[in-house]
Amino acid sequence: MVWRHLSRYRPRFTRQLVIGPYIVDIACRSAKLALEFDGAQHQNAIAYDAARTAFLKDQGWTVLRFWNGEVFSNLEGVLTVILEKTAECLGGTHPQPLPCREGSVTALTVRVSATCNSPLGREVRREAAQPVAAFVILVADR
Repeated sequence: MVWRHLSRYRPRFTRQLVIGPYIVDIACRSAKLALEFDGAQHQNAIAYDAARTAFLKDQGWTVLRFWNGEVFSNLEGVLTVILEKTAECLGGTHPQPLPCREGSVTALTVRVSATCNSPLGREVRREAAQPVAAFVILVADR
């Protein structure tokens, strides 16, 4: 469910990433952000989860944990937290949806002020001024 939405963004998110002796549910390698989705079985594995989180943090990873029930009841909120934390880990560069293969121009500093869609299709107003490595013109049929 979360993966379906995150897979549209760059930098890339990876499922089932092996880091040392552990397998992370979803990770963004370039942001060093590990996402864990815990079900009821994790209520009895508090010590294991703490050791796992400590190992990942020692390796330079930021770990976000979500309960499965939270994902089902508040998917948009979970996605927003993930994308904002990814931007923070990347130094403010917000993950971008995949381009529609229209064309690109490189090495621009742009000011963006537009209404765009949130991960679940709701309109959100965002403003930013930042250098970008590639500015892609997006054309989408929605």
